[in-house]
Amino acid sequence: MRLSNAIYPGSFDPITYGHIDIVRRATRLFDDLVIAVVANPRKKPLFSVTERVRITEKALAECDICGVKVIAYDGLLIDCAKSHNVQAIVRGLRANSDFDYEFQMALTNRDLDSDIETVFFMTAGCYSFLSSSIVKEVKRFGGEIKSFAPKSVEQALAHKFE
Repeated sequence: MRLSNAIYPGSFDPITYGHIDIVRRATRLFDDLVIAVVANPRKKPLFSVTERVRITEKALAECDICGVKVIAYDGLLIDCAKSHNVQAIVRGLRANSDFDYEFQMALTNRDLDSDIETVFFMTAGCYSFLSSSIVKEVKRFGGEIKSFAPKSVEQALAHKFE
């Protein structure tokens, strides 16, 4: 079975160049990619889910990535994946610590729907340390983030921290 469409879920609070690297690589493997911004009740995001969708769309446009749909969702990822008729879930791995959690989630999702595969992308080495939390922290204290996230993300953070 060839996988033609995928979903890339995450908080994206905010999207970083690490996320964008995964998006670029996933679009080379899948005909259609949906980025699913989760309204995760366990996390306390800086941006609302609506703001995160808008910021993600702007960042993708700024990076010349076209044809990727950005949506918001709440609830089980597998239900969101089914509603968008995707065949694969894209996940990025930065370090060993990511693997334990992602492995557990992949097995759970397979139990919930064995027709949807999870595909892991190893992060590019230059982004292996990068997280949305680091980007927010650096910007909050006036640091430069241009090597971590697009200008549109930097502007959204600057506005939020005014």
